[in-house]
Amino acid sequence: MKYKVFVLIALLGFMAFALSGCGRSAAAEDPSKIRVGIVFDIGGKDDRSFNAAAWEGVQRAAKELPIILRDIEPGTPNAIEPAMRAFAERNFDLIIGVGFAQAPIMEQVAKDYPNIQFAIIDGVSQLPNVASLVFKEHEGSYLVGILAAKASRTGTIGFLGGMDIGLIHRFAKGYEEGAKSVNPNIRVIENYVGVTDSAWNNPGKGKELSLAQIGKGADVIFTAAGNSGLGAFDAVEQQGKQNGRATHFVIGVDSNQNMVKPGFVLTSMVKRVDNAVYDIVHQVVNKRFSPGLHVFGLDKDGVGYAMDDFNKDLVPPEAIQEAEAAKAKIIGGEIKVTDAMGS
Repeated sequence: MKYKVFVLIALLGFMAFALSGCGRSAAAEDPSKIRVGIVFDIGGKDDRSFNAAAWEGVQRAAKELPIILRDIEPGTPNAIEPAMRAFAERNFDLIIGVGFAQAPIMEQVAKDYPNIQFAIIDGVSQLPNVASLVFKEHEGSYLVGILAAKASRTGTIGFLGGMDIGLIHRFAKGYEEGAKSVNPNIRVIENYVGVTDSAWNNPGKGKELSLAQIGKGADVIFTAAGNSGLGAFDAVEQQGKQNGRATHFVIGVDSNQNMVKPGFVLTSMVKRVDNAVYDIVHQVVNKRFSPGLHVFGLDKDGVGYAMDDFNKDLVPPEAIQEAEAAKAKIIGGEIKVTDAMGS
C-alpha cells in the first residue's frame, strides 16, 4: 500500500513537472514527436562527469531530432523506480536509465511495459525491449595510465574510485596496466569512496582520500568517482604550482573535465556516453530501435582521452605518440587490456 502511494505521489510530481517543462503544457505537445524520458542517477545531471555526458547527448538529440525531452533527477535510490514508472505510465517512446544501479530496476519496469523501448547505460539486460549501452573503460583507462606515468615525477600515482564495484575496478586495472607499460616499477595507490550509492556524491571524502594519496607521494590522480571525484580536483589545486606548472595533476573521467581546474587537469578519460545516448534516440526516431548489447571501445571512439587548449601544454608530444601507438595496438589486438569487471 505504501509503495502504491509513493508511486502515485511520484506520478503526480512528474505530471506537474511535465506540464511546466520547456515552457509548454502537456496538451500542447506535438503528438507526432517521439517522447524521450531520461532518469539520472543520484549524482544529478550537473555532476560534470557521467550524468552530464548523458545529458549532453539527449540535449543534442532534442535540438536536432523531432523529440520531446523530459528528465528526472531522483535524488535518492528509492525514487528511481517511481520516476521510471512515471514515464512508462505516460507511454513515453524511449526511457533511458543512467548508471548500472538502475539495471535491475529497469529490468522489472521493462517487463511490466513490454511495448515501451528502454535503454540502460552501463547495465546489461536480455529483454527484447531494452538496449544495453556499455563501454570498454579499461581501454581508455590504459591510455590515461600511460599519460599519468609519463607525467609523474615521483614514480607514484593514485586512483580514486567511487563505489567499490567491478565496473570501477575496470577503470583501475586498465589505468595500472597502462602506467606499468611505461614504468614497470610505478606505484599505484588505489582508494574507493564507499560501498553504497552515496559514494558517487561525496566530494569531501574524495578530497580527503586524494590528499592522503598525495601525502604518500602520488603526483597524478585518476578519478572515476562521479561527483565525489571533484574532491580530487580541489586536492591537486591545493598543492599549487612551481615555476608556473602544477606540482600535482588530476585526470578527469567520463566527460571532458579539462576545464574544471585549468592547469591542474592532465587529461580526461572520456566515455562517449553522449554519442551512445544520441544514437539510441536516433534509432527510435527512425524506427530502427535495436535491443541487446551495444559496445563502445577504442575501435568505435567510444572511449579515449581529451586533448584541448586547456591541457595542450601539459602533455608533451612524445607522451601522445606513445598513447596513440598503444591505442593502435589495442584496436589491432596486439595489446590485451585486462577487463577487471568480474573481480
